[in-house]
Amino acid sequence: MTKPDSPLRRFGAATMALATAFAVTACGSNAHNGAAPAAAGSHSAHVGGSSAPPQPLRAGERFVDLKMPEAYTPAPPKGGGTDEYRCQVIDPGLTKAAFLTGTQVTPENVTIAHHAIVYAVPPGGAAEVRKQDAKTPGLGWQCFGGTGVPGAEVEEGEAAWVDTWAPGATETLFTQDVGFKLEPGSLIVLQMHYNLLATDGKPAGSDRSAVRLRLTDGTPQTRELDTLPLDAPTDLPCAADESGPLCDRAASIADVTKRFGPEVGGTADEQLEECGQSTPKPGDTQTCDHKVEAPMTLFAGFGHMHLLGRAIKVELNPGKPNAKVVLDVPRFDFDSQRLVKLPSPVEIGPGDTLRVTCTHDAGLRKQLPQLSKLPPRYVVWGDGTSDEMCTGIMTVSPRKS
Repeated sequence: MTKPDSPLRRFGAATMALATAFAVTACGSNAHNGAAPAAAGSHSAHVGGSSAPPQPLRAGERFVDLKMPEAYTPAPPKGGGTDEYRCQVIDPGLTKAAFLTGTQVTPENVTIAHHAIVYAVPPGGAAEVRKQDAKTPGLGWQCFGGTGVPGAEVEEGEAAWVDTWAPGATETLFTQDVGFKLEPGSLIVLQMHYNLLATDGKPAGSDRSAVRLRLTDGTPQTRELDTLPLDAPTDLPCAADESGPLCDRAASIADVTKRFGPEVGGTADEQLEECGQSTPKPGDTQTCDHKVEAPMTLFAGFGHMHLLGRAIKVELNPGKPNAKVVLDVPRFDFDSQRLVKLPSPVEIGPGDTLRVTCTHDAGLRKQLPQLSKLPPRYVVWGDGTSDEMCTGIMTVSPRKS
């Protein structure tokens, strides 16, 4: 049973803002769901390459070309490592509402640009984004699983995850008359993942990446897309050969609370209640059933976890005659989170159930450079590199009936 402030109820009440990924791309040999999982520690495996040219404009569309405000020179993180996740604010300068129908990222320095995520932040979250940018030294701010800014995250329904870039990326365009509505005052946040492994962790020049938006004014028939995040708890205990103070669930939640505040720290227990689970069930695989509260059309989706993610799936009405798998990522790769379009749109409504299932692997912790030097922990929901998430982010459009 969902809580009154759960994502599904917020959607049913029509208070969710923008939607999630529209033009999300594939990455190297892991572009298909059946590809082999990325080798441990291979976060710099696809250095080089460039974005493919965009597809031609369709009737009524236009391109808007944007760039990072300044060039940025990534530096290796303190304490070792070669990865930096940096968020930059880009103002599209919209003076009237428009529908976003495609996105393309073009990195300037492909030697260090590993992958990128583009978020669209509605006017209501713009002030917090600018505040975050202003209080952080240098261009932009450090970020990881999302923007890291309250009111400008996908899970809260305030921002849209509109693109993921990796070398060789291309646009993915829907054929239906649909799009994500951007109001005047909306901002673009570009999260760049820089990797300095090729230069032994030493600075390797600057980067000023660009983003091309495909916009249209829309028609009276254009359907506005929204995001429907389907979360499940993360209760991943330490591996059998690990021990330490953070291997205790309560201690780990206290640590997340200290790093990100009570709103994030309280998520682990809140999710249990939302999923109808009275107590946590420690293990590699977690699941949650979400009751559909309002009529809508499913168009696509993608799975979001962090570095310990192995697989994610979303099922419609599991165990019933009309059961259908609407998202299946059996070999999850954090650096290749991509939109998966449904073969055809699926109509859902009250009485239907959407189940999300995630599998994580604590054994990856010792194999990944970003995590290998960190103390073992009982992994719960959190925004950090060492924390985890489980979200099936579905691209949907409301229906009146």
